[in-house]
Amino acid sequence: MSNALKEYLSFCQQRVEQALELRLPSENILPLKLHKAMRYCVLDGGKRMRPMLTYCTAKTLDISPESVDGIACAVEFIHVYSLIHDDLPAMDDDDLRRGKPTCHVAFDEATAILTGDALQALAFETLAHDQTISASLENRIKMITTLAKASGSQGMVGGQAIDLESVGRALNLPELENMHIHKTGALIRASVTMPTLAKADVDPEAATKLDHYAKCIGLSFQVKDDILDEESDTATLGKTQGKDRENDKPTYPALLGMSGAKQKAQELHEKAIESLDIFGAEADLLRDLSLYIIQRDH
Repeated sequence: MSNALKEYLSFCQQRVEQALELRLPSENILPLKLHKAMRYCVLDGGKRMRPMLTYCTAKTLDISPESVDGIACAVEFIHVYSLIHDDLPAMDDDDLRRGKPTCHVAFDEATAILTGDALQALAFETLAHDQTISASLENRIKMITTLAKASGSQGMVGGQAIDLESVGRALNLPELENMHIHKTGALIRASVTMPTLAKADVDPEAATKLDHYAKCIGLSFQVKDDILDEESDTATLGKTQGKDRENDKPTYPALLGMSGAKQKAQELHEKAIESLDIFGAEADLLRDLSLYIIQRDH
């Protein structure tokens, strides 16, 4: 990781942590248990990859971090809600997330379901009313639509449904990519698309190029996750290593072999870089972030 990216990602992590803290209900407000669970799951954990993408995209477009704090929080609320539900016994039945017990283990299954529901609602409330978002009413509505589509049956939830239906099945590469374009990629694309709506005069070609960049890194992120599930360990990952293989889920290493999966990640990185060809040095953080995604160890 370049020093510039390391410094900026540290800035992003600190900034979004403070922003999330401000926007989450206090655990001293009723219902106490629900609000405690929301804060337990959201705060002090995770790479914050999606908020990082939001801030890096904003920097590329010369948009202030203050103008996208609400967007960064909204996308992280959706991401955490998805993790809580993904870990439930009815789905992946996992007991470790971000290095600590999952929500249904730390609290109970009903509370975990309600926590996910509440975070999903809070994401859209944030986009609708957050005063830090500098966007026209029309573009604010477009942000809400973007996040809703990325989160629903044509995005993340749809991808999760395909994933559950694919257990024990041998998917071909287009089928596997389609699943992850929805399950993982849709929210990553929304993290990049929404900042382009925070400024009135963003060039449509620039927005299109950024969207293609996000599509590529959304897939490369998942390829690398699949690789790490085989090569890393539980302590490093902060979640149960080898869970996909144990559950007989289709993965890139299973389909392409480990060397083929690594080559696929590299190819997606190169396509992501090509997508930024109309930008100069202002997009260097996004370039570095794409490389970090395929080189990370957790």
